[in-house]
Amino acid sequence: MILNLASSMTRMFRLLMIATTVFGTGAAFSSCAQNSSSGKSADNKNNNNAMDNTKTSAATDTSLSHVATDTATFANGCFWCTEAIFEQLDGVISATSGYTGGTTENPTYKQVCTGETGHAECLQIVYDPKKISFAELLEVFWQTHDPTTLNRQGNDVGTQYRSGIFYHNQEQKELAEKYKAELDKSGAFDRPIVTEVTAFSKFYPAEDYHQQYFDNNEGSNPYCTIVIRPKVDKFKKVFKDKLKKHQ
Repeated sequence: MILNLASSMTRMFRLLMIATTVFGTGAAFSSCAQNSSSGKSADNKNNNNAMDNTKTSAATDTSLSHVATDTATFANGCFWCTEAIFEQLDGVISATSGYTGGTTENPTYKQVCTGETGHAECLQIVYDPKKISFAELLEVFWQTHDPTTLNRQGNDVGTQYRSGIFYHNQEQKELAEKYKAELDKSGAFDRPIVTEVTAFSKFYPAEDYHQQYFDNNEGSNPYCTIVIRPKVDKFKKVFKDKLKKHQ
């Protein structure tokens, strides 16, 4: 389902007015970095092989072999929060937390948290373009984080929390740059957008305990209850027409 860019942009501006109120821009929350007590012992585990194209475990699942999929890679702050949002969209087959944009091979969470590997926390999103377009994913991306704060989302500070779109093809590059320019021109945000638009290179899946973090830790980590749950609930209200049927 490829939407007309002009009509999609019009709807984006309208929803941005809602989203600014719903999600805020640069709200101060507790940092997610090193908050996981279960994660401390897992940091030393290598997160295996990088994904250097559109392959993911979901994309190669035999039950999905008949589906023509595409891939998007977004960095928009703590992946605990962003995964909990994107995985609920109808048409999204998988949303895998991981790292991209850096130089260290097979980085661990502990290494990425130092800010020295050059990686950003990100999501590798495999989706069905017949159900949801890249333009619609961009709409959710822009509206569920603050793209005007350099290397920061709330209290999460560092290059690993930078805002970025890592495009997989020319069409994604052109759409991302177009949206960014039009949003800046429209004054949708009070400050200039600092989101980087960069060619995708490699994706390293994060350690297992990061995957479906919100689902698995809502009852044990206060960060999930205080920070992620309100964002998820508000996201559902704004994007209720885009959620999977069981949501």
